[in-house]
Amino acid sequence: MTSEATATYSSGDVAPKGLKSGALGLVSSVVIGVASVAPAYSLAATLGFIVAFVGLQSPIVVILAFVPMLFTAIGYQELNKADPDCGTTFTWATRAFGPKTGWLGGWGILAADLLVMSSLAQVAGQYVFLLFNADGIGTNPTSGWVLLVGIGWIALMTYICYVGIELSARLQRVLLTIELLMLLVFAIVALAKVGSNNGVAESIDVSWSWFNPFHIDSFSTFVRGLLLMLFIYWGWDSAVAVNEETKDPARTPGRAAVISTVMLVVTYTLVTVAAQSFAGVGDSGIGLGNGDNSGDVLSVLGKAVFGGNGLGSTLSHLLILMVLTSAAASTQTTILPTARTTLSMAKWKAVPSAFGRIHPRFLTPTFSTLLMGGLSIVWTIALLAFNPNQDVLGDTISALGFAVCFYYGFTGIACAFYFRKQVFKSVRNFLFAGLIPLVGGLALFGIAVKAFDYYSTAGNNYSKALFGIQTPILVGIGGLILGVVLMFASWPFFTTFFHRRWGETADPKLLAPDVDAEIAREHYPSG
Repeated sequence: MTSEATATYSSGDVAPKGLKSGALGLVSSVVIGVASVAPAYSLAATLGFIVAFVGLQSPIVVILAFVPMLFTAIGYQELNKADPDCGTTFTWATRAFGPKTGWLGGWGILAADLLVMSSLAQVAGQYVFLLFNADGIGTNPTSGWVLLVGIGWIALMTYICYVGIELSARLQRVLLTIELLMLLVFAIVALAKVGSNNGVAESIDVSWSWFNPFHIDSFSTFVRGLLLMLFIYWGWDSAVAVNEETKDPARTPGRAAVISTVMLVVTYTLVTVAAQSFAGVGDSGIGLGNGDNSGDVLSVLGKAVFGGNGLGSTLSHLLILMVLTSAAASTQTTILPTARTTLSMAKWKAVPSAFGRIHPRFLTPTFSTLLMGGLSIVWTIALLAFNPNQDVLGDTISALGFAVCFYYGFTGIACAFYFRKQVFKSVRNFLFAGLIPLVGGLALFGIAVKAFDYYSTAGNNYSKALFGIQTPILVGIGGLILGVVLMFASWPFFTTFFHRRWGETADPKLLAPDVDAEIAREHYPSG
C-alpha cells in the first residue's frame, strides 16, 4: 500500500469478510432500512411530544426534518458506490479523515444502537401484554414481567440475526408489511371519520396552514421539534450496513437508503396529519399533546378511531400488534448493523480479531452478533431493573441523538472530502457528491449543538442531574468521550491500523458520466 497522503485505495486492501454475498435484493434492503427505524413504535412514542412542542405545525416539521436525512442518505449512496464496505461510517471516515476519526465513527454507531435497545425492549415487553388485554401489566413499564419479556425479545432477535441474513430479511418483510398496512388503515379511517363528521369532539379539519413553517412560534420551538424527529428518522442506514450481502453491492444499498427515507417521510406525514385531524391539539380529551397519552399515542387513538367492539376491537388489537412487531423488528435490525460494523473494524485490524469471526454455515458474524445481544441485555437490565421510576430511560433516548448526529454528520462531510478531486468537474458531482451531503452533515452537527444547549437545561429532561451534569449530556457526550478514551487505549495494540495515512480520494472514474456500474464494481470488489 502506498503511503502518499492523497493516494487512491480500493476496498481490496482489506481482508475479505466472509459474509454471504448476493443474499439480498433491493426490496429486502429497503425493508431492512425502513424496519430499522420502527415507524409505528417511533410514532407511538414521539408524535404526542412533537405536537406538544410545535402544535398544528407538526406536519411541516416532519417534512423539514426529512431534508438533512435525505441529504445524508445521498452521501451514503455516493460513498457506497466507491466502497461497499459493511463498516459504512467507520470505513469511509477512515479513508477520508484517517484512522482516529474512522474508529470514533464506528464507536458512534455502536453507542447509538446500544442506547436505543432498552427502550425497544421495554415497548416490546409492554405490548405483548397489551395485545392479550393484560393492561395491568402492559401499562406498567416498571413491571418485572415487562423486563423479562423484553429480554426474551432481544435474545430471540439476536438468535435470528445469528442464523442468517436471509431469515432476518424474510421475517422483516412480514413484520414491516403488517406495520405499514395498519398505519395506512389507521390514517384512512381517521381521515374518513373526520371528513364524514364522525370523529370526536376534538376533531378538526385538515388545513394547508399546517404546512406553513412561518406559523411556527419560534426558531427554538422548531429546533425542539427537529430534535425529536431526529430520533424517529434515525436507523435507515441499516440498509447500507448489509451492503456486502446484497446482489449489487455498489448500487442497491445506496438506493435502498434513499428510498427508505422517502418512504418514511410519506408515512410520517400521512399519519401525523390523520392523527392530528382526528384527535385535535391540546390537553382536553384525546388531543395530541395531552400529557396523559403523549407517551403512547397509537394505543389511545386506535381505540377511538376503530371502536371497541367487533371489527373495531380486532383492528385496535392489530394496531397494538403493529407497534409490537415494529419494536421487535427494530431490535433485530439494530443488532445487524452493529455486528457488521465491528466485523469490518476487525477486518481492518482496528479491534480484536474475535469480532471478525464468521459462522461457517450461516455466514454471519458470530462473536459480534452475540456480544451486541449480550450487551443490549445488560444495558436493558441496568436501566429498567435498577432505575425503578425509569426517568433515566427517557434521557438515554435523548442522549442517542448526539451519537446519531456525530456519525451521520461525519458521513456527509466525509463524502464531500473523499470526492474532493471530482466535485467541481460536473454539476451532478458538485450537487450529489459534494454540496448535498456536506449540507446534510453540517446541518446534523448544528442540530447537535442546539441539542446540547437544550438538554443542558434541567427542566427539559426527565431525570435529575448526575454529578452536576444533565443526564442526556452525561450519557450522550460522555459516551462519545468514552469512545475517545477507548480509541487511545486501543492504539498501542492496533498500530497497523492507527498508522494509516489520512486523506484518501475516490477513483475519478467513479463519478465519470460514462462509467458503467459494472466497471466500478470490478474496481472496488466487495470482498
